[in-house]
Amino acid sequence: MPIAGKRIRQARQQVTQAAYPLEEAVGLLKRLPSPKFDQSVELHLKLGIDTKQSDQNLRGAVSLPAGLGRSRRVVAFCPPEAADGAKAAGAVEAGADDLVKKIEGGWLDFDVAVAHPSVMSKVAKLGRILGPQGKMPTPKAGTVGPDIAKLVTEFQAGKVEYRSDAGGNVHAIVGKMSFDEKSLLENVRALVDHIRRAKPVSAKGQFFQKVVLSATMMPGLVIDLATLPTGA
Repeated sequence: MPIAGKRIRQARQQVTQAAYPLEEAVGLLKRLPSPKFDQSVELHLKLGIDTKQSDQNLRGAVSLPAGLGRSRRVVAFCPPEAADGAKAAGAVEAGADDLVKKIEGGWLDFDVAVAHPSVMSKVAKLGRILGPQGKMPTPKAGTVGPDIAKLVTEFQAGKVEYRSDAGGNVHAIVGKMSFDEKSLLENVRALVDHIRRAKPVSAKGQFFQKVVLSATMMPGLVIDLATLPTGA
């Protein structure tokens, strides 16, 4: 079993509680010994859903108020007449047949793909390539819609896709360690509130079962569920 480095051991020694109020957890995370690179901050949610039931699997997207701290590379599948608008909005590539052919040839230098409904029949052939990478446009993830320029702008700026895994967990990036505490709190609260509102009608019992805040190379901090935003 690998031995944790000195920095990780020091960080773990500062985690002295079984669970922390949300604001305290964000403050502590910012104070823990950090590596020299700007780590991603992540939120991990264990949900009370039965993923064997198709209607209880969660998938969607949410715009984070403070963004993600980096510009995401977005491609847009769209009719030719919408390509210039998509590129003006920030898409690294836009089009239909030519873009499909380029990706079939092995080009995958992008983070998110969005699509206009009218070209989804052409994009469908890329399912085996984009699906395993989580880059396949789908209405459930909010990456398919008629306003391509708007989709490009939103996902480039910090709209985050999420989906529940087989264990009923949702993992999502909510910012960078360089963010101030207020920005991280805003993003965490926005994600939690969105997930709460997305609770399947058929899900029974306690919805949020465990929530953990962490960074790329730091120990996780369990959040006191009573301090999460309750919504309207």
